[in-house]
Amino acid sequence: MTSRPGGRSARVREAVLRAVHAELTEHGYSGLAVENVAERAGVHKTTVYRRWGTVDVLIADALDHTRETEWPVPDTGTVEGDLIAVATEVADAFTDPGRLPVPVAIVVAALQSSRALDAKRAFYDARQTEAARVVTRAVERGELPPQTDPVELVRLTCAPLYYRIFITGEPVDRATAERSARAALAAARAGLL
Repeated sequence: MTSRPGGRSARVREAVLRAVHAELTEHGYSGLAVENVAERAGVHKTTVYRRWGTVDVLIADALDHTRETEWPVPDTGTVEGDLIAVATEVADAFTDPGRLPVPVAIVVAALQSSRALDAKRAFYDARQTEAARVVTRAVERGELPPQTDPVELVRLTCAPLYYRIFITGEPVDRATAERSARAALAAARAGLL
């Protein structure tokens, strides 16, 4: 027997994953509890334990669900503007107190759970592939050399931001995001990517 798309199972999943996001936003990774998620979602905790089992699997499924939603790829008309928009989105996600607990929880969960690590990897693979469309368009417009690796340019744009966020703990702001995007763009224009 297959489950119906949009049936009770889908509604339960939606409610639980919304609750995971809300709980992460309010309490962070260390405060995430299956019981609180179940209560917020309006389902019995045994339903959550039976389907997800652990907090890390809940986070992984929430990340999978986020990956399934459409992300608006920037289209400013120039590769510079688009890469700055991509970098700014990363900076904003890690500086907005309302959004920060969720990506941090995802990284923490990925350090502790292979399921969460796989979900994080799949999420970033999907986002990098989507963001790479800005580079593909730029190559087609003649803004970048034809051999430019679109995904690598996106990685190079974002890498300095993640380095500051997760390694050195230095602040990240929009000026840092712009500088990172422009440096990556200079490397691509020089044919290094």
